[in-house]
Amino acid sequence: MPAKPLSLRDGLLALAVMAVWGSNFVVIRMGLDDLPPLLFAALRFTFVVFPAILFLKRPPVPWRNLAAYGLFIGAGQFGLLFLAMSGSITPGLASLVIQLQAFFTIGIAAAMTGEKVRPFQIAALLLAASGIGIILSHTDGSTTPLGLALVLSAALSWAIGNIVVRATPGVNMLAYVVWGSIFSAPPLYLMSLIFEGVPAIREGLANADINTAAVIAYQAIGNSLFGYAIWGWLLSRYPAATIAPMSLLVPVFGIAASALWLAEPLQDWKLGVAALVMAGLCLNVLWPRFAAIRGARTPPAA
Repeated sequence: MPAKPLSLRDGLLALAVMAVWGSNFVVIRMGLDDLPPLLFAALRFTFVVFPAILFLKRPPVPWRNLAAYGLFIGAGQFGLLFLAMSGSITPGLASLVIQLQAFFTIGIAAAMTGEKVRPFQIAALLLAASGIGIILSHTDGSTTPLGLALVLSAALSWAIGNIVVRATPGVNMLAYVVWGSIFSAPPLYLMSLIFEGVPAIREGLANADINTAAVIAYQAIGNSLFGYAIWGWLLSRYPAATIAPMSLLVPVFGIAASALWLAEPLQDWKLGVAALVMAGLCLNVLWPRFAAIRGARTPPAA
């Protein structure tokens, strides 16, 4: 697909998706005030499926792919993320750390295909990993080693989900997300029943009000259906190299929303972590583009 710049309208749409995805971490935190984390995640995916599944044809991919996607994204990524954010890590840091899924995706793809990891990818990983090291040295009551481990595990689950999607390129991503979510909610309900128990589930549902419903709707409609529909539409109109760098804005919106709405402190060390992780992500995403431009401008050797 030939390179072309984002139009103003499409650029604003991409920005809106990033704002929704970034602020979603604050919305998750708000929902966890009323609902146990696993039950919350199960309800989210229930309403990703219904009623959207009635209007979307199943994508032409094997059921095993949909099942794997639903399990790793639903029970893996969001189940673990919600558990972590239930008092073990702040929303701002969670929005940043989970972006390490990009490096897990590269590593898994390299292991499966024998694809060589390039030097700039190693440098990018080291930058981001140094930021994680700073978090480990500053763990306190708001961010714990357990919370960090859970979010890293969520990032790994997200990466595996990415690999599953890559096995069937060119499908309608909105339909893929909806049909794959059939396999997300049941294990989350089962885990909620086993680990959170009937009394906690009953209490959570009894405490639910219009704000809880709005939070779940934001998760299902805003974050999943709107976000993936617009993102997939943009990817169908523009090269991935034009659209992919926009995802770097997710932790920017996540950290800003957490600071503004939840008064999450932005200590110097958190800003340092953000700078290191974002630098690693930027290097990973943008270096190939810069290298391609530089190569195109370099005249051939005589």
